[in-house]
Amino acid sequence: MELSAVFITASRYLIPALALVILVRCGVSMLSGRTEKEVWGWLTLPGGERVELSNWENIVGRAASSDVVLGYKSVSRTHAALIRDAAGRWTVRDLGSRTGVKLRGKKLDGPAAVRTGDTVAFGGAGCVFQAATVRQERERADLRRTRGAGLRGAVTVLLLTAFLFLVCAQHMAAGETNAAVPAAFAALALLVWTCYGVTRALGRTGFEVETIAFLLAAVGFGVCASSDPDALWKEMVCLTAGVVLYFVIGSYLRDLDRARRLSLPMAAAGIALLLVNLLTATSIFGAKNWIRIAGISFQPSELVKICFIFAGSATLDRLYTRRNLLLFVGFAAATVGCLAAMSDFGTAAVFFAAYIVIAYMRSGSFATVLLSVAGAALGAFMAVTARPYILSRFAAWGHVWDAPNDGGYQQTRTLAAAASGGLFGLGGGKGRLHRIFAADTDMVFGMVCEELGLLMAVLCVLAIVLLALFAVRSAGSSRSTFYAIAACASVTVMLTQLALNVFGSLDLLPFTGVTFPLVSKGGSSLIAAFGMLAFVKAADARQDASFAIPGLPRPGRKGRRGGEEP
Repeated sequence: MELSAVFITASRYLIPALALVILVRCGVSMLSGRTEKEVWGWLTLPGGERVELSNWENIVGRAASSDVVLGYKSVSRTHAALIRDAAGRWTVRDLGSRTGVKLRGKKLDGPAAVRTGDTVAFGGAGCVFQAATVRQERERADLRRTRGAGLRGAVTVLLLTAFLFLVCAQHMAAGETNAAVPAAFAALALLVWTCYGVTRALGRTGFEVETIAFLLAAVGFGVCASSDPDALWKEMVCLTAGVVLYFVIGSYLRDLDRARRLSLPMAAAGIALLLVNLLTATSIFGAKNWIRIAGISFQPSELVKICFIFAGSATLDRLYTRRNLLLFVGFAAATVGCLAAMSDFGTAAVFFAAYIVIAYMRSGSFATVLLSVAGAALGAFMAVTARPYILSRFAAWGHVWDAPNDGGYQQTRTLAAAASGGLFGLGGGKGRLHRIFAADTDMVFGMVCEELGLLMAVLCVLAIVLLALFAVRSAGSSRSTFYAIAACASVTVMLTQLALNVFGSLDLLPFTGVTFPLVSKGGSSLIAAFGMLAFVKAADARQDASFAIPGLPRPGRKGRRGGEEP
């Protein structure tokens, strides 16, 4: 047996094994262990009980879900909010309670600054506020520095580098002679280590989210190396742009007030992008979702995902304002309407799923969600009956083998390719599915199954699921509802895309042509995916884990309203 054949055979087993080790290491670090709470202040209740304020945004009310529960009939279920900003300043805000809030004996008519020693009365229940000092915050931070199992990030990055080498070498051993393949993988390895170095230089040790993203991107590079090696440089440029956007958004999110002020401009930018797309794009296979500027084509709806999340997320002081929720509902309706007019119903379904999550997290109302679902169902029925090509896709659903050369052409080829790959695949560059149109985008799950095996394809699915579990776990301890809503909306977008791509290509759902996040070929999708990961990162409240979370001021620094260093 030739040396190249031996290497390909060995790498077929090593690639999924390495991916499994990387995901297990990331999962253990992200999901294991008990995270100590952050304590930013205290409220002493009328009975003398001292309650910790463990978030930057704290609800005070009678509801059991409140951060500070006051069991008095005069207190509303969600009575008021105590909010801390990045500079350590605290404010109290009435959330539309029946009996109001008094600060130092004076009834509030708007948000007001609150300082250590102030008495705040919620519906007549007087509480004494105390902000944590810098020393107290640092003492608590020292208890939170051990995250998960304390695995070394550098070791995981080394394993990821070995994974990149194996995927690249497998293509070269299969006879790939295009110099772009090894050059692009080398550039990807350099980008991984640069990103890791920047993270460490910022004093942050959490690199699991980035590792998972780069693992999926490496699989995507392997897909592109098989289908269109010359496009690898474009993928590399877009991936680099996505990483830059990731750090820019993460840095921007450090200031919650600034992020909140961006909501309306982002909503306007999202609608403007979709309108330009609707008015200028040409129809391709029934959908008008691409525009071309200066020879560069991109998909505006991918970038609108970031605008949508910015517009939908809200800090606690705005969460209970009905006007803000109604504005978001109108923005969501306009977004989905534009996508429906473009006949891009797969992407419309992705946005609608994100809307459902955001609407529920902002309102807590099942009635709002059910009304939205009913309206969407009616709109979907009208779209299916009005658009013949959509109706044909629904008609082919579950019956692709009845018309393998017509309505079921893509799914039958995907199913056959996935079956031929077995558990460990044929090897990078050895598959045939890449010859079918859109195999590296809409049917990429089948392509990964064929070349890298079912095990590797399932691990790619589990990687997205792991990000979702981490976002949900982080939402409970994130410093702001803005971070929690943004992170959950981001992973909802990814999970919905994942389901539509995988189940659609396997004929378990209607085929919609939605991309697999970070794996499918496409620069717009890569950029948007890394942009959304910044929201997931911002929700991570583990000590020194996220660059999107501002650190504590240095010891001895004065001027904090909550109390100086004693």
